[in-house]
Amino acid sequence: MASFIPGFNSTLNPKAKFYIELAEQCSGLLQGQRNAVTNTANVSSLVYHSLLDTSVREGKPVNWVGFYLRDKANADSLLLGPFQGKPACTEIAFGRGVCGTAASQAKSVVVKDVHAFPGHIACDAASKSEIVVPLTAPDGGVYGVFDIDSSETDAFDDYDRMGLEAIAAMVVEASDF
Repeated sequence: MASFIPGFNSTLNPKAKFYIELAEQCSGLLQGQRNAVTNTANVSSLVYHSLLDTSVREGKPVNWVGFYLRDKANADSLLLGPFQGKPACTEIAFGRGVCGTAASQAKSVVVKDVHAFPGHIACDAASKSEIVVPLTAPDGGVYGVFDIDSSETDAFDDYDRMGLEAIAAMVVEASDF
């Protein structure tokens, strides 16, 4: 059960309730499966369609949800993993763009306006804001990142960050990277 998301009280905020329910659905998808590709594929699809369908995000649509995973041949690089949305950049270096920054810092990055982010990599010109959550290993290393884009500026807030961080942690715990 995902009602443990820190900072969430489902009786007070509709967005918190949405993320608690979404995390519970993710838990069901991840149960009994250890394959990282399978798990990131299912989670990217569930999160993408759930974020499109919910009224708590009205006026702030998502246009891309997916994962970039650490390249086993080049540890300073992220490779495109399972996603939903238009075709995307296939490789991102640690420290480059929003994804590379989140990976190199092992910290979530919320960008209200991607055009104001130094070094932003424009994979889709329609994207205007972005949130990237690292897939953090128990030893503090990074397996990859969970990336969500919106076609509107200022589309993500602390509820999104906390909810997506909880889902990313579930993916890490359930998967063999």
